[in-house]
Amino acid sequence: MSVATDEEQSDCQSHAQWISGLQLHLRHVLLGKDEQIDLVIACLLAKGHLLLDDLPGTGKTTLAKAIADALNSRLARVQCTPDLMPADITGFSVFNQKTREFEFHAGPVFADVLLADELNRTTPRTQSALLEAMAERQVTIDGKPHPLSSAFFVIATQNPIDSHGAYPLPEAQLDRFSIKLKIGYPDRQAQLRILERQVLGSGDESANGPNPTASSLTLDQLRRLQMDAQSVKVHPRVSEYLIDLVEASRDDAGVELGVSPRGMLCWQAMAQAWALMQGRDFVTPSDVAKVAQPVLSVRLLTRGEDVDTVIDRIMNSVDTPEYK
Repeated sequence: MSVATDEEQSDCQSHAQWISGLQLHLRHVLLGKDEQIDLVIACLLAKGHLLLDDLPGTGKTTLAKAIADALNSRLARVQCTPDLMPADITGFSVFNQKTREFEFHAGPVFADVLLADELNRTTPRTQSALLEAMAERQVTIDGKPHPLSSAFFVIATQNPIDSHGAYPLPEAQLDRFSIKLKIGYPDRQAQLRILERQVLGSGDESANGPNPTASSLTLDQLRRLQMDAQSVKVHPRVSEYLIDLVEASRDDAGVELGVSPRGMLCWQAMAQAWALMQGRDFVTPSDVAKVAQPVLSVRLLTRGEDVDTVIDRIMNSVDTPEYK
């Protein structure tokens, strides 16, 4: 049995402290949603992007602001509307009469955290403006590439597809998101605390408990966690299990479009991040299964069957390997 070195133990303690601080900060803001918050953190550590598919008023915007505050990072918000143009997101060049040169004016995509609110309210042309930014962490304008923040994190919200004036996101756009989550309504106890906050004030400790610090994780610490998440070991048996699940998604009779190779990589990255959050340096089959629903829900195109039912069938169709 291998014994962890002092340096490895120190790294584990640092990981736990950093992740715990981020959890505390977000749970203080979004009450009663611990599981969803943990999945959001895993998405952040996996260097992915998040799609929130839920009804208005459930805390989607609040969560995005809380993440930016926790990281002490730059937050930009884009309210997506049918008349929004691609340049409104990426930026544009303007000719300066004095210097006789074109000057680039950066758009909101040049932030650390970008909130694209109601993304499916804008046209496919504008939706596609985010494709390169999400995949490459850069945008090309007038033939010139412009790098984005290394911590670039997109949180997009969308209203239910059957809402008036919505443009369904194409599969190529959906596949850029690591996971899709529904926050849902808070439970009764959380709703009581929300009402108390409004009466007593958001800074009153009698309503909220101790206030977390404004910044619970620096961008440098986040990059360290992201690098360490990428280094979490994946045993060949776990890789085989993941491939079996991916192929099952493609072979299922209720699925029109299964998991792509890019989706498979996202799934593994999410499992690695989840393992790191559990204090492990290796992925288990349970990590793969834990993140399956949010990973698959954003990229499975079913033949009209409820996607959660299809996901359950796919997960049950593959035997979980014995792994220690």
